[in-house]
Amino acid sequence: MTTTLRLEKITPKNFDAAIGIRVRPDQEHLVAPVVKSLAEAYVHPEAAWPRLILDGDRPVGFLMAFLDIDFADDGTGADIRSGLWRLNIAAGEQGKGYGRFAVESVAAEIRRRGGDRLTATWEPGESGPERFYLGLGFRLTGEKSGGETVGELELG
Repeated sequence: MTTTLRLEKITPKNFDAAIGIRVRPDQEHLVAPVVKSLAEAYVHPEAAWPRLILDGDRPVGFLMAFLDIDFADDGTGADIRSGLWRLNIAAGEQGKGYGRFAVESVAAEIRRRGGDRLTATWEPGESGPERFYLGLGFRLTGEKSGGETVGELELG
């Protein structure tokens, strides 16, 4: 991994590069395509934080964070959380530290906004990303969200 990693806001200039990010075919059932994430960001502009992951000028992935949402979705606002909503690392770019960079970048943004924990959800199962998240220090909460496993990383 090089030291030229950065995040870039999605703009008309890099939109095609962003939607061109594709995970491996055996992972397509685990994460929505970038174009769906961008559509969700459009309808949830107050909560979505989509970013293109670049290594130098080369697009290597996409992330979308959620910021300050009512995780319980019950209208009470009693369970406000921020975290990683989507993570798509391009098929040929996996295993190079880009996923770790993405999680660290979302953690930094949450800290910048005063948060102290990062929530992530992922598809359960042998082929899913659970080992990746647990290896970064996430702990299982025992919750499910839309059928996905919920994990949290303390940012203290």
